[in-house]
Amino acid sequence: MTESIEGHSGQLAVAVARAHGVETMFTLSGAHVFPMYDGAVKADPPMRLLDVRHEQTAAFAAEATGKLTRVPGLAVLTAGPGVTNGVSAIAQAQFAGSPMVVVGGRAPQNRWGSGSLQELDQPPIVSSVSKLARTIMTADEVLAGMDEAFLAARSSHRGPTFVDVPMDEFFNTASGPAPQPPERGRLEPDGDALARVAALLGEARRPVLVLGTDVWADGAEEAALRFVQELGIPTLTNGMGRGIVPGGHELLVTKARSRALGGADLVVVVGTPLDFRLGYGVFGGKEEGSAAARVVHVADSPGQVAAHAELAASVSGDLTAVLDGLQAAVERGAKPDWSDWRSTLADTVAAASVRDAELLAAEADPIHPARIYGELVPRLAEDAVVIGDGGDFVSFAGKYVEPKKPGGWLDPGPYGCLGAGPGAAIAARLARPSSQVVLLLGDGAAGFSLMDVDTLVRHQLPVVMVMGNNSAWALEKGPMQMLYGYDVIADLAPRTPYDAVVQALGGAGETVADPKQIAPALDRAFASGVPYLVNVITDVEAGYPRSTFGI
Repeated sequence: MTESIEGHSGQLAVAVARAHGVETMFTLSGAHVFPMYDGAVKADPPMRLLDVRHEQTAAFAAEATGKLTRVPGLAVLTAGPGVTNGVSAIAQAQFAGSPMVVVGGRAPQNRWGSGSLQELDQPPIVSSVSKLARTIMTADEVLAGMDEAFLAARSSHRGPTFVDVPMDEFFNTASGPAPQPPERGRLEPDGDALARVAALLGEARRPVLVLGTDVWADGAEEAALRFVQELGIPTLTNGMGRGIVPGGHELLVTKARSRALGGADLVVVVGTPLDFRLGYGVFGGKEEGSAAARVVHVADSPGQVAAHAELAASVSGDLTAVLDGLQAAVERGAKPDWSDWRSTLADTVAAASVRDAELLAAEADPIHPARIYGELVPRLAEDAVVIGDGGDFVSFAGKYVEPKKPGGWLDPGPYGCLGAGPGAAIAARLARPSSQVVLLLGDGAAGFSLMDVDTLVRHQLPVVMVMGNNSAWALEKGPMQMLYGYDVIADLAPRTPYDAVVQALGGAGETVADPKQIAPALDRAFASGVPYLVNVITDVEAGYPRSTFGI
């Protein structure tokens, strides 16, 4: 016999969220969604309420929770500006494939059209950046409507969903079947498609594998590492694919990225789009006399397979099934010998490591941003969560930080949103209470949401924040100088003591201008047990060398 549940809409919504594994509701207080708070307080056990200083941070925290836990994060935003303040985070989740559910308040239906406070039809605003956006019109529809939103968010291809409920219906009572934990559906890959990809791997002399965020999101990290190690294929990682092949592994060729992608004859991209980060899917042809590489795209669902790139083959489905199926198919034939290619890339990695060592130990004044990573990386535990929120400074992190385990790297993904970091840090501290949480901040990015250090302090969430402070929007300053010979509106106030802002909000921190003082400052930060900002004054002329500006 099916158990039933009765309560007001907030209680019903919380029950559904709990059935889907949600432990925390991220929010900023608003009367339109009071029933959600009552539902959280009266749940058995109560659901954690985490209140922030700006709705964007609540939504970014939910998005990061979805990434880290692979359970949809939950943000509850009050009507009107509360919802619109969360739209950038919803868009980030859509681009990154992050499972999250946003519940919005809505002006009461019995007043609709008469101009009540914050009356706004919100789903049309959100629909272009979400998998689902709808109004749940009555209390009787809340159980089914919320379940639909969570199922859509967590199903391949994952992403954000949005529902709002009129305020009068939020307070109304209804009943229905008690929500049940969902069963995961798996899309089996096509056997012929697997065979085609396996044949290409068998023919390749210089293959490269790229592992992206969806490998982690789909729970395929173990299958991916098996695939890499058993076949011996050189591998690059991006997004939350970082750490699937541990930093320092002989088959991880991050430091030879340009040589690998430029010299490959086959590139197999798994779980990430063929966007600007991957040259739009054009590889190879950089070796003298060589042709462009053949490209294979592997995705968790058919709609994610690239339509703009010329593909030699593609396959979609549950990524564990895809990777295990490919490995089995390759191993049924003669095992490819890629040893010469591996040796070439290993030599390139070794040479790059020697070059990197000089910058990582640089004594330059002002400080070269790489020196910060020279001191930080040795202090990172294997299970550290590292969060990037910035432009040039975080680009250096992508080069020098190689996680040892999967699920330990958070960046904005292809949407490139600044200001996501504090929300992600909140989420990481809750999701990984025993791990180091390190937030890498550009001084520009800090201006978006540093006020939410107050949230970290109030909820006793210690985070180490490391800032590369070059007093500029460096990601724009350099290109503008290149294009026009000058730059405007690219400078910030010099040497701003952002650590004093953190101290004023109840945390701690210090400014560092001497490279020799970076290490002791980091040690103090890790030992502090509070939100702590190490504000490092860096050289604005030491911009990250990039070959693409994302267009």
